[in-house]
Amino acid sequence: MKEYFRSDALSLSQLEIPVPEIYSSMGFRSAGPDEVSRGMTDTLLREAYDIVHPCFEYIVLDGERTENTVTAGGEIFDTGRIISGHLRGAAKLVAFVATVGEGWLEWMEMLRKRDDVLQSFIADCIGSQIAESTADYMERTLQEELDAGQWHRTNRFSPGYCGWHVSQQQRLFSLFPEEKPCGITLTDSCLMVPVKSVSGIIGVGPSVRYMPYSCNICDMKMCLRRKGRT
Repeated sequence: MKEYFRSDALSLSQLEIPVPEIYSSMGFRSAGPDEVSRGMTDTLLREAYDIVHPCFEYIVLDGERTENTVTAGGEIFDTGRIISGHLRGAAKLVAFVATVGEGWLEWMEMLRKRDDVLQSFIADCIGSQIAESTADYMERTLQEELDAGQWHRTNRFSPGYCGWHVSQQQRLFSLFPEEKPCGITLTDSCLMVPVKSVSGIIGVGPSVRYMPYSCNICDMKMCLRRKGRT
């Protein structure tokens, strides 16, 4: 697979947005949400469909790894041994971003003016799931292209997880052809704006494999994928 760049703007109708995951992030478990929360979630999701426009980008690069680092596009990332180990055997590395995108900040400002704390809370949970669903869509798109060469992909790994310090977002963003991929900006503390965004790297090649997420390898307590989170 040659070096390759792709950027796609999406509509929410293209994504799989699992509503039970939104309820779970709201704090509901087996009992499910109450009628008010359920109705408000449905209403806000309909609003989001008209306002929020997700986006993803990825770039395929030559790369290499050591026990504790990963190099892609000439940038060295101190990922630590957990992430580096999971990228073992990768023939190429893929840097990516995925975000709720255009309209999100406008929507949040609209909700702020309503002065409704519950609506703002639910919309925040919806935004988190949209970002995750956009990243999932990005992975499926990437895999469709990998299938042509019978290549596979690893899990995606992000700065801030598994010992990879979030300050290296700057290096990750420098790999993209534009300063603000998908319109995402970085704060001085390397947080993404919109905050409902995902970035990271994926290993690809004929010898790598995707594995079920295992929370015991990571100490990130607030990860959306963490089972039994509180």
